[in-house]
Amino acid sequence: MSKVYTHMTMSLDGYIADPGDGTDELFGWYGAGDVTVPSADERWSFQVDANSAEMLREVLAGAGALVCGRRLFDLTNGWDDNHPIGAPVVVVTHRAPDAAAKWPRTTFVDGVAEGVTRAREIAGDRHVSIASADIARQALDLGLVDEVCISLVPVLLGNGIPYFADLTDAPHRFDDPTVIQGKGATHLWYRVRR
Repeated sequence: MSKVYTHMTMSLDGYIADPGDGTDELFGWYGAGDVTVPSADERWSFQVDANSAEMLREVLAGAGALVCGRRLFDLTNGWDDNHPIGAPVVVVTHRAPDAAAKWPRTTFVDGVAEGVTRAREIAGDRHVSIASADIARQALDLGLVDEVCISLVPVLLGNGIPYFADLTDAPHRFDDPTVIQGKGATHLWYRVRR
């Protein structure tokens, strides 16, 4: 059965990027091992430990669509229309780019609920991954997220972009996590309680 999940690497104090959108302090685990996990984009592959590789393969292989916000889309130049996860991308934005045809595997929608619905249609029997913190927050508040995955890394950033901030429908409760101990990251999978 397909699910909607969000997966992000997070510092111990809850940030998924520094104030300037930097992730250097967070993404070290992607190169901390000797197991190669290729992505759908040949420019990127990951060198992780065996436990992280198992988790990462599941994330990469299971996704049939990815939802993100316009800000992340712009920061990455739309991953040149080839996100490492290998799935079509749905961008939630109130303003689609003028040259939207430049990204034929990308769909632009106006709201989070519409974005998740469209991503589910695209994904079919596969999963939907949410890749933007603000979109994840809104989807969680709307009751659209089934699982939350955190790759928790041993660093305190002090400030930056939080994974979940300004939740309007909190508290949100989760089942006990599945814990995968990796090198440089502890991966925590939580099922959202309904």
